[in-house]
Amino acid sequence: MHLSLQALLRLLLPLRCLVCGDPGHDDLDLCRACYADLPWPGRSCLRCALPLPDTALVVCGSCREEAPPQAATHASLLYLPPVDQLLVRYKFHQDLAAGRLLVQLMQRAAPPWSCLPLVPVPLHRRRLRQRGYNQAAELCRLLPMPVWHGLYRRRHTAPQSERTAEQRRENLFDAFDVRGPVPTRLTVVDDVMTTGSTVMEIAETLRGAGAGEVRVWVCARVP
Repeated sequence: MHLSLQALLRLLLPLRCLVCGDPGHDDLDLCRACYADLPWPGRSCLRCALPLPDTALVVCGSCREEAPPQAATHASLLYLPPVDQLLVRYKFHQDLAAGRLLVQLMQRAAPPWSCLPLVPVPLHRRRLRQRGYNQAAELCRLLPMPVWHGLYRRRHTAPQSERTAEQRRENLFDAFDVRGPVPTRLTVVDDVMTTGSTVMEIAETLRGAGAGEVRVWVCARVP
C-alpha cells in the first residue's frame, strides 16, 4: 500500500500542539483541549468587528456616529489566550509554524467575501529589515486567494503600541500610497486589529485611489 505524501509527512512529523505540546488533532498543530479554548468571536460590529453585548445590534455606537471608510470588518478570532501568544510568537519571533496554524484557523472562520483580492498591510522597508518579513504578507501568501501588492508605506512610522486612538490616527496620517491601478473591490488583511487606525487609513487611501469598496479581514481583534 502506498502512503500519500500528506500521510507520510504526518508519520515523519506528527502534529504537535504549539500551545501545550500535546498531540495535535484535526490536521492542526493544536490539541483538542487548546482548540476548545480558542476565543472565537460572537456577535460583533459589522463595520469594525468590535464584540457587541447587545444581540439586537449589527453596528456599534462609534460606527453609527461616524462610519469608518471600510464597508465591513471580519475578525476570525479574538486577541485572547491562546491566540495572543501564538500571534506574538509569529509576529516577533518568526515562528512560521504558528503563522501556518493561524492561517488554518482564519480559513475555518473566513468571511463570506474572502474571495476578493487580498491586500496585506505593508511594512516600511526599515521595519521590514528589522523584522525580516511582513507578517500580513505572509498570511496572504498562505491563503488561497489572489493578492494585490500595489499598496506601500510611503514613510516610516513609530510603533503604534502604547498610543491612544487619536495618536495612532495622527501617526498614520498620509502614511500609505498605491502603485498602479487599484482593483474595484479589495480585502485588507492584517494580523491584529486594536483601534482600527491602520486599516481605516489604508481604506481611505485605497478609496481615494479608485477602489469602490474596501473590506477588512484580520486574524484577531482586540476586544
